Amino acid sequence: MNDYLVLVVEDDKPIRNLITTTLKMNDYRYAAAVKGEEAIMLSASHQPDIIILDLGLPDMDGIEVIERIRSWSEVPIIVVSARSEDSDKIAALDKGADDYLTKPFSVEELLARLRVIQRRLAKKETNGTSEFVNGKLRINYVSGCVYLGSTELHLTPIEYKLLCLLARNAGRVLTHKYIIQNVWGNISDNSEASLRVFMATLRKKLDDRYETNPLIQTHIGIGYRMMKL
Repeated sequence: MNDYLVLVVEDDKPIRNLITTTLKMNDYRYAAAVKGEEAIMLSASHQPDIIILDLGLPDMDGIEVIERIRSWSEVPIIVVSARSEDSDKIAALDKGADDYLTKPFSVEELLARLRVIQRRLAKKETNGTSEFVNGKLRINYVSGCVYLGSTELHLTPIEYKLLCLLARNAGRVLTHKYIIQNVWGNISDNSEASLRVFMATLRKKLDDRYETNPLIQTHIGIGYRMMKL
């Protein structure tokens, strides 16, 4: 039996049954909720490891559920929603969702997203906070040094802050707004242009060595994600 507990928040019975059956067949423990208030209560009482959340709930919008859970918990949240507009994805990710899957979806893709989060959780459990390792990439937070294999990378202060932010959220899509607020502290008219420039130089230093599998993935119109290798 999988040690991870997954909370499924979905009011559509056929989809809820599909997800819970998939979890059961793959040896996950799970709990299910139909409404937002129920989901918040179960999050507090059951302390799930991962939440799969629909946005169109009967008693409140799923965005509010994310906001309320994020006020006290960092539990990974995968949104599974029929809303496919970039604005909906950005709103959910900005409020603290870790991933966004659009309906209709394949159960194989859902399981793959779960495995990504599981690897991130496992890394948190086994890794100390002094160092981050992802494939050939190694960040020593104490010394402020970054290595690819045995080669030390020379990064600017902004590039280093960007890399550390992505590393601490590896596997999670970070929106442009989230990155700008956490790296620069405020948003101006040219913030996104500056972000693109710094990200381009950072990716060149990293992706020259990851030609076939870029370490940092671009989500057009939304943001960036560091891939787990």
